[in-house]
Parts: sequence; C-alpha cells; structure tokens
Amino acid sequence: MVVVLASSLLVSGMAGGQARTLRVGFVSTLSGGGAALGQDVLDAFQLAVRHLGGRLGGLPVEVLTADDQLNPDVARAAVERFLRRDRVDLVTGIIFSNVLLAVGDLVFSSGVFYISPNAGPSEYAGEQCNLHFLNVAWQNDNMHEAMGHYATLKNYETAFILAPNYPAGRDALAGFKRFYKGRVVSEVYTRLGQLDYSAEIAQIRAARPRAVYAFYPGAMGVNFIKQYAEAGLMQQVQLLVPGFSADADVIRAVGKPMVGVFNSSHWALELFNPINRRFVEDFRRSYGRIPTLYAAQGYDTALAIDHGLRAVAGDLGRKAEFRKAILSGFDSTRGRVRFSKNGYPIQDYYLRQVVELPNGEIVNRLRGTIFRNHGDAYVEKCRLP
Repeated sequence: MVVVLASSLLVSGMAGGQARTLRVGFVSTLSGGGAALGQDVLDAFQLAVRHLGGRLGGLPVEVLTADDQLNPDVARAAVERFLRRDRVDLVTGIIFSNVLLAVGDLVFSSGVFYISPNAGPSEYAGEQCNLHFLNVAWQNDNMHEAMGHYATLKNYETAFILAPNYPAGRDALAGFKRFYKGRVVSEVYTRLGQLDYSAEIAQIRAARPRAVYAFYPGAMGVNFIKQYAEAGLMQQVQLLVPGFSADADVIRAVGKPMVGVFNSSHWALELFNPINRRFVEDFRRSYGRIPTLYAAQGYDTALAIDHGLRAVAGDLGRKAEFRKAILSGFDSTRGRVRFSKNGYPIQDYYLRQVVELPNGEIVNRLRGTIFRNHGDAYVEKCRLP
C-alpha cells in the first residue's frame, strides 16, 4: 500500500483571530532524486508567507503538505484528500509535468485554482487551457527556446540534444528546436529518473557535435554533468543547459566542473529589485544555502496568491476577479510579471554563466538578455477570452 506523507503547518500571524483561514494544499516531490527541487519551492513559499506577516491576502494561512514521491498515482491520492477531506482553497507545489497532468482534472473540476510554481506543460497552454490554472513560473518550452536562440547566435552548426522522456522533456526539446537554426544530429529521450548516462555520452563522442543541449533537473542533472565532465567532454564539446540543470542545487553537488557552463533562466541572484534582494538575503539566512530558480518560483507563487486575494478582499468566490488580478501582473523576484490569457507569464529570459568567485563560491552570474517580453507558442490555441 502506498502511503502519502502529509503534514500540516499552521503559519504564525493569526492576530485578530476573526478572518477565516486560507487552506493551501501543497503537493510536491519531497523525497528521492527531485526532493531538493520540491523543498526549495516549499521553503521559499513559507518564507514569503512569513514576509507577508503570516497571511495571504489578509487571511491567516494553513499549508497542508504531501510528498508525491514523483509518482502520479500518489499525487492523485493526495490531491483527492486535499479537495474532499481537507477542503483546501488552493492547490500548488507540483514540480514535474507528468504529475501535474495526472491531477489537473481533479483540481479543475472541483472549481479550485491550481497555481503552478513550476510545471508548465504545453497541454495547459493551448487547447486544454483552463480558467482554474495559472503558472507563476514559465511554460515548459520557454527556457529551452532561449537556449536554442543562443545556440543559433553562437553559430553552433550542429547540436546533440537530450532530455528525459516525459511531458516536460518533450516540451524542452521542442522548444529548443523551435529557435535553433542549426542541424540536430541526434535527439535522445532517456528514462525519467535515469542516473547512468554512459551510453548517451558514448553517442555524443561518436557524433562529434559542436554543442550538446541537455535538460536534466535534480539528481538527473547532477549525474549527467558529472559524467560528462569525467569523460573529458567539457573541453571538447560546448555544453548548453537550461537554468534547471545548472542551478545552485546542481552546482552544490557537482562543484568546479560546472564553472563556465552557460544556461538560460528567467531569474538570477543579482536581479536588481527590492523584492529579489530581500528574498535572496533572507533565504540564505533562513536556510543556509543559495536559492535556486525553484525557490524564486515558490516565493513568487505566494506573492501571486497574495496579490490576487487582495484584489478580491480575501473572497475566492470571486474567481474571475481573482484570476484577472493575477493576469494583469504582480511584483515578483523578477520585477513586474504579467500573463497571457492562458495563464502563462510574458517575461524576460537571461543568459547566465557559472563562475567561481574570489572567495571560492561557485554561482551563476548574468551575462545578458536573450529574450524580452517572451510569451509561449501555444496561446493562440487557447479559447479562453
């Protein structure tokens, strides 16, 4: 029997005691190879709630958490419990698109909003767009589109591209190819959760491409980059990755072999705005680690919910107004973010490079802007007004 790990955290800040409590169902990958990603989103979400005085939209908050174990069936059971037994007002937290696609119908049919801090499948951007879905992060293809464009600008005539075989992996390579004008010499899909890439590295060596583009989040990315470096390919074939595969979690695990790697992101440590400065400083102080883009997305998810709730005076029964308020834009760690009608952001995408600072710390640094005000490729298929 599968056991869903669940806990409830009553966030402080319930002074006054009269407002009803906002119940948030937070289901995420909190164990296994993707645990660091889910934990970053959860920690940052809770940090934002603390920064907001323990309230969202003026309401005290109760966060119910569940570990989906990167298993769609486990996630579905957790979401059913959140909706039917716990009567949550909102659901959030999911990292992986195959998990989100397994529970979306449950959430949407209940009339509850799903506010995504990460997973952004193409299905929910186009014909299956839904009034109860909003993504605070990006549409799955976007970061990969940015690196496809960058690879074209750098005149990498040939590319070997890889990703896990699940919805976000397929969206990833579709996005890269949409903007890459060179020749893809091989397009490889590996098993989700795979940790040994010796066969794929042998294929790369044999293909002799000018560049490799690899999308591997969490432990998959750690292992791929370690093995790529150990094979001596860092000095032979330019490695390009999206921000997920070169973020602080991967850097912590891989170390110096990461130095020099270029990656794309919608967020960076040094984005100069008051919200981001406070977030970065307090996340490091609170949790003793450098925040990732996943953490920034978790923080922004709480800010988006707070913004929407304030527009409706805490009344989620005013669904259309809540959605409209978020779509019109809110202030985030990335600055002002606005949205298309399908609920996906329109925002800038940056080029980052992993560097070693004089004190020995290894971090990403901004190197330029790849896209400005970039949306997604599917919005015209969305029939929402």
